[in-house]
Amino acid sequence: MFKKSLITASTVLVLSTGATTVTAANLTGTTNDQIKYSNNGQTVAPSAPAVNIDGSLYLPVRALSESLNKYADWDEFRSSVALTDKPTLTGKYSLNAPDLADGVKMGVGSSLTHIPGDPDNVFYSTADRGPNGQIDVNGSSRRTFPLQDYAPSIYKIKIADGEITILEQIPLKVAGVDPVSGKSTITGLPNIKGRDEVPYDAKAEKELSYDPYGLDIEGIAYNPKDDTFWISDEYGPSIVHVKRDGTIIERIVPKGWAAQIETPLVPAREILPAVYNKLRQNRGAESVGITPDGKYMYMAMQNALRNPDKQMDNSRQVRIIKFDLATLNPVAEYVYVLEDAAPYKDLAQGDIVLSDMVAINENTLLIDERDKFAGDKAQLKRIYKVDLSTATNILGKYDDASKAGKTLEQMKIADLKANGIVPVSKSTILDSVEFKFPYEKIEGISLVNGNTLAIINDNDFGIDSTSPKNGTELWTFKLPYSIK
Repeated sequence: MFKKSLITASTVLVLSTGATTVTAANLTGTTNDQIKYSNNGQTVAPSAPAVNIDGSLYLPVRALSESLNKYADWDEFRSSVALTDKPTLTGKYSLNAPDLADGVKMGVGSSLTHIPGDPDNVFYSTADRGPNGQIDVNGSSRRTFPLQDYAPSIYKIKIADGEITILEQIPLKVAGVDPVSGKSTITGLPNIKGRDEVPYDAKAEKELSYDPYGLDIEGIAYNPKDDTFWISDEYGPSIVHVKRDGTIIERIVPKGWAAQIETPLVPAREILPAVYNKLRQNRGAESVGITPDGKYMYMAMQNALRNPDKQMDNSRQVRIIKFDLATLNPVAEYVYVLEDAAPYKDLAQGDIVLSDMVAINENTLLIDERDKFAGDKAQLKRIYKVDLSTATNILGKYDDASKAGKTLEQMKIADLKANGIVPVSKSTILDSVEFKFPYEKIEGISLVNGNTLAIINDNDFGIDSTSPKNGTELWTFKLPYSIK
């Protein structure tokens, strides 16, 4: 409930006592339990009672929005309320594909994008670094790779008749030979020993080689200007430029990263600020988006950076960085404030993450924010429309506590306000918990024709799953408005 935001209900809802329609002016003597509400002829029951003040009836904004079947979002930095009509579920599609190996299911869904000009039911997706798991050895968790020869890939998929069909697999490759795979295709193994997780074989007994070209791919975006993809990678963290045939052109990395490893087949451009080296493992560059005109690219981290240390794992501040694609230089950085975990049950702040994005235009993004729960335990699975137009550009300003007093990640809401930092604004366009989406990792979102929203989950290759199903689903929703 928004404590300071009230709207006169009589201007929006039909208020009735018995069979007689009334206005707030003739409510004298009427008690709250006598007031009946309807919206477009349908009876509704607000979640909070109205208040009669001097003959006018007021409902809390949250109760009003719920009665009108709208989402409500409060922005304390702008003292504004956004009410948004809810979408309609229009389709459910499941992946039915052969397993890759015993106990390893086929995987897509770590990202999602639609290319203008393609049929509305055709998308591109990725499947992160490949099958991997964790095994406890003497009290220590080891990262295992059951299929070491899996090549991280782009997948062209189609949805029809309730099924997701894989039309094409495009393995990522270098213009030469990857020293670990022995082929042109890369692996999903970590890059740098001592920095990244230690990779092990399926039984967690043998340490595997590190691959300087290995990628843990997550988000995917398409640039219409040169007909290429850009893919976000959790290892670097980095953003990888890729031809349509899967050949890696270049890799954007943080300053200081290239000195730790040699990648002669793929130029490593140290363009990201050095602070991005302070990522939390497995919580790196999760999403990427490109504006339809091909001018700008955005990348968002999955969680807060460990800046200055791992205590920042519970920080709510996540960075979104903006690049000029003509020069590849960063031109802006914005603060995205994650939802507060406190009102949710058994949810740690560090387990709220960003998972994908769509760039609608220079000032508008769609962002996927979610918790770590699935099924009936899920509490936070939202797609937000994000407005950057009034957000503060903090590029290079709050990376070093010795210069700025506090790093961005150390700041609380009061600190942001004290420093005049205005985060991006957020308004809900989909709450998939209400629609009972069954899986935890909604990691791909796409928008088709401005009003069809698609979401897909990553099944993590079914590692440790006991279900015979593949566990990947793509759902579509029709928005009652257009986002452009």
